[in-house]
Amino acid sequence: MTTAQTQELDVQPTPLALLLLGREADPKSERGVECPGDLPSPSDPDLVERARKAKEKLGDKVFVLGHHYQRDEVIQFADVTGDSFKLARDAAARPEAEYIVFCGVHFMAESADILTSEDQKVVLPDLAAGCSMADMATAEQVAECWDVLTEAGIAEQVVPVSYMNSSADIKAFTGKHGGTICTSSNAKRALDWAFEQGEKVLFLPDQHLGRNTAVRDMGMSLEDCVLYNPHKPNGGLTADELRAAKMILWRGHCSVHGRFSLDSVNDVRERIPGVNVLVHPECKHEVVAAADYVGSTEYIIKGLEAAPAGSKWAIGTELNLVRRLANRFAPEGKEIVFLDKTVCFCSTMNRIDLPHLVWALESLAEGNLVNRIEVDKETEAFAKLALERMLALP
Repeated sequence: MTTAQTQELDVQPTPLALLLLGREADPKSERGVECPGDLPSPSDPDLVERARKAKEKLGDKVFVLGHHYQRDEVIQFADVTGDSFKLARDAAARPEAEYIVFCGVHFMAESADILTSEDQKVVLPDLAAGCSMADMATAEQVAECWDVLTEAGIAEQVVPVSYMNSSADIKAFTGKHGGTICTSSNAKRALDWAFEQGEKVLFLPDQHLGRNTAVRDMGMSLEDCVLYNPHKPNGGLTADELRAAKMILWRGHCSVHGRFSLDSVNDVRERIPGVNVLVHPECKHEVVAAADYVGSTEYIIKGLEAAPAGSKWAIGTELNLVRRLANRFAPEGKEIVFLDKTVCFCSTMNRIDLPHLVWALESLAEGNLVNRIEVDKETEAFAKLALERMLALP
C-alpha cells in the first residue's frame, strides 16, 4: 500500500501502537515509563568502582536484591540473589535497611514494597523494567472477566489464583475475591487449597504454569482447562464452556519460556546424546511433557548442584542464569547448554544494567530518592491479604 493510499484511508495509529513504537508513555503500565536523570555512560571504565564506592557510602542503609535473571555486572553488587518472592521476603527481613534497591522488574519491586515496612523505600533502577507477562492482565480486563463469570452464573464457585508474576492490582483483585498467590514451586499447593474453597479456579496471568500444574501435577485433563482471551468478547468462550471447566486459564505467557518448543527438545537430544532436559513450568505444555525434569528457578539451581560430574544438561529458562550456571559448574565437568539454539535474554530484566544501578546508588548516596516504587494503601491491603493466604498454605 502506498503512502498516498494510506493517507486516503485516514489511518490513525492506536495508543498501543504508539506505546510500542516508543512515542507515547503509559504511567499505569509496566512498559514505556521514562527513567529520569542523567545516566553514566555504559562505556565508563570506572562504573564498577563507582558502584562499589556508592554502596560502601550507604552502608547498612541500602540492601541490594538481585534476581537470578539479572546480568552478571549487576549481580556482583547484590547482597542476596533469588527468585521474586524469596527476594521480597529477604527485603522484609532487613528492617534496618532504609533503601531496598531491587534489581529485577516492576512487579517484584511492588511485592517488596507490600511486604516491607512503611519506613523502607523500594527503588527500581530503571522504571521501564517491566514484565510482558504481568502486562498481559490489567485490572480492567480482570474485572471484565469477573463480570463474564458472574453472567455465566459461576463467579461464586470460582477462586482466583494469581502467579507471583503479576501486578499489585491483580494481587489485590485476588485477595479481594478470596483467592491466593502462588509461585512456580508451590502452585500445586495453592491449587489444592483453592479447590477446597470452590469448584473452579481462575488462574492469572500465566496459562502455561496453570495448565502444567493442573494436568501434570494434579491429574486433570486438557479438556478440564479453557483459555480466557481478554481481547475477545466474553473471553472467546461460551457460558457452557465456562460452566464445564475446572481451570479457567488467562491468556498470558512468559516471552522467554514461551519460545521453547518441542523441536528445541528433540534437536538438543539429537545433538547431545544422554542430555537431561530441565525446564521451567512456564514453558508450553508439550515442552514440559517432553522434558526429563520440570521445576522453578530454585529447583533448577539445586538440581544442577546435585547433578553428578560429567552429566549433560539442556536448560529451558533465561539465558543469563543458564550461562552463569554453565560457568559455575564447568570445573565439575558438568556440561550445561541453553535449550534453544537462539539466544534469548529477558529484554525487560536486562534493562537493569550497570549505568542504571550506579545512577540509583549514587543518587541515594547523595540523599536523592529516585525511582521509588510505592503501592497505594488499599491495593497494598488486599494484595497483602492474598500473599498472607499463600504464606499460610500447608
